[in-house]
Amino acid sequence: MSLALVYSRGRAGIDAPLVTVEVHVSNGLPALSIVGLPETAVKESKDRVRGAIINSHFEFPMQRITINLAPADLPKEGGRFDLAIALGILAASGQIPKDNLNQYECIGELSLGGELRAINGALPVTLHCRDAERQLILPQQNLHEAALIKQADLIPASSLLQVCAHLNGQQMIEFATPQLTIESTDSALNFADVHGQFHVKRAFEIAATGSHNLLMLGPPGTGKSMLAARMPGILPQMSEQQAQETAAIASISDHGLNVAQWRQPPFRSPHHTASAAALVGGGSNPKPGEISLAHNGTLFLDELPEFDRKVLEVLREPLETGHISISRANRQAEFPANFQLIAAMNPCPCGYLGDSSGRCHCTAEQVTRYRNKISGPLLDRIDMHLEVPRVSLDVLREGSPEGEECSATIRQRVVTARNKALQRYGKANSNLSAAEVKQYCALSEQGHRLLEQALEKFGLSHRAYHRILKLARTIADLADSETIEIPHLSEAIGYRKLDRQ
Repeated sequence: MSLALVYSRGRAGIDAPLVTVEVHVSNGLPALSIVGLPETAVKESKDRVRGAIINSHFEFPMQRITINLAPADLPKEGGRFDLAIALGILAASGQIPKDNLNQYECIGELSLGGELRAINGALPVTLHCRDAERQLILPQQNLHEAALIKQADLIPASSLLQVCAHLNGQQMIEFATPQLTIESTDSALNFADVHGQFHVKRAFEIAATGSHNLLMLGPPGTGKSMLAARMPGILPQMSEQQAQETAAIASISDHGLNVAQWRQPPFRSPHHTASAAALVGGGSNPKPGEISLAHNGTLFLDELPEFDRKVLEVLREPLETGHISISRANRQAEFPANFQLIAAMNPCPCGYLGDSSGRCHCTAEQVTRYRNKISGPLLDRIDMHLEVPRVSLDVLREGSPEGEECSATIRQRVVTARNKALQRYGKANSNLSAAEVKQYCALSEQGHRLLEQALEKFGLSHRAYHRILKLARTIADLADSETIEIPHLSEAIGYRKLDRQ
């Protein structure tokens, strides 16, 4: 009779809680049972593990084997526990030493031939394993992702046999940390491709600097989607902490993590037929949605009124709080969702209201019904409302006489102004609390009167009041001004167009 303990990691949101795999081999009729809230994929691991052990030239014990996955109240899913279960069986049956297993954590799915296969969520596992000061045995395919975590002690393996040879001291696994190829932030999509639209480019520069939400309003074909697609090219690179948070979300998702772009802010653009669960996350086993995949980056919603109103309403809380909690009957998961919203819409159902072509025949009632698909509370959370008109044919053909600025030039100004905010309070201006707004966004007496007149005239909310101040602080940073002056405040008020209609 023998007992072996092997450490592994489960999944709960973007966390990787410790799971202790306890294997007990005793006399009795040959049987293998797994307890500890295993889901179907975990229950099926006994067949994969049996095949892997036999095909790796070890002996599968013909005794009674009981496997407990502790803690018992944490649901276990996927094939990530295969390697830990196999090592536990081999240790409990005396085929590998079990004295030093407490120095390791193991993750990986096994094939019937004993090869290790990659799993989702290797990055948060690596992060927690490093903090626990243990070595992590993981599949070779997950090495590039896990190597993003500095000072992590990794043992990449390709098979169960290789892991056992390492644990027996017969052939130690040695490797060099892989050299990561980080893609340049210079994108093929450049703001220089957009002719004219200087006021729109200016608004995008402000939005990128302060991480402000922005809504574009204009006829079809005026470049709204084209402009939004170029937003990543002017955003600063994420800090290492932000990159790790965003990479952890991508790691546990079905989309996977692109290691070459891990320092670049994400850009997500879901179709307007997306459901609420696809947008905010969900499922019986909660997974992150588009707003979490856009954490520390940009979420672009094209044709905003075409989204189901109930789908749009679920954005209200994460826009305010920066995270989303998903509750189910047997579990709850919380995902970060601090994203920048860029949205685009037509001015009316046909799209040509106010256009010089005069093609619009929508009635006032039709226009009102169309715009009311976006609720007031959601609109109130969008800092900048921007009209995108058509450009003249001369500009469309030849470009602007002054020339078009490239994304790299705009990004330099964005980074310089963003750094001022980071040095001042360690975050972008859009994330300021009410107390910080009062401290860092002080106005002169004339500025107070101007803002109060705007609030009374346009019926703006107290939330809009604070958002205007944050926006004015960003405009002042771009102008290299320590204080918010009247021109900065006036420009910020001018971006609240839809509040006055």
